[in-house]
Amino acid sequence: MAQFDEVKAPFWGDGLHGVQPSLTDAAVQDAEIRLGVRLPSSFLEFLRGRNGGQVASRWDAFPTDVPTSWSEDHVPLDMVMGIGRHDDYLSLLDTPYLVEEWGLPSQIVLFSGDGHCWIALDYRACGRQGEPSVTWFDADGSSELALAADFRTFVEGLTAAETFEADGPDGNPPTSRGTATASME
Repeated sequence: MAQFDEVKAPFWGDGLHGVQPSLTDAAVQDAEIRLGVRLPSSFLEFLRGRNGGQVASRWDAFPTDVPTSWSEDHVPLDMVMGIGRHDDYLSLLDTPYLVEEWGLPSQIVLFSGDGHCWIALDYRACGRQGEPSVTWFDADGSSELALAADFRTFVEGLTAAETFEADGPDGNPPTSRGTATASME
């Protein structure tokens, strides 16, 4: 398992797709007010290095002990949403709309996903000012899976998706959405 600082420097991938303008203290303050939460300092460390975008292939998966609709043994992390409103890229600021649109629990902040599946900072157990856990949400299957106790632990568990065996005969994840892990409340 990698240490947090080992992942932080080479975390971001090539390209500028999804990258928001450089993060400022004022933007963080505004986001926290809009979202009604205190964002974890470890999460903000990443966004201060680069405010969202593609994740390097070395860190684009998080292993799981149970199957999800994505894979038998991991969930993807190909992008991280930043904070801002640049070129119509999704942002943490879109969380309230996306939570309502996809029927997700309200005390979360989405930071990666495609609509069908999301990874979020989960404030349900800690409250809006606490240290959130990280949870995988399958909106289509109405299921969720706790991934890590906090963002730092999540980062330290990241690995390359290529280290996992291909799930389907074509080397891609299965197309059926099926395995429920826990119901969303």
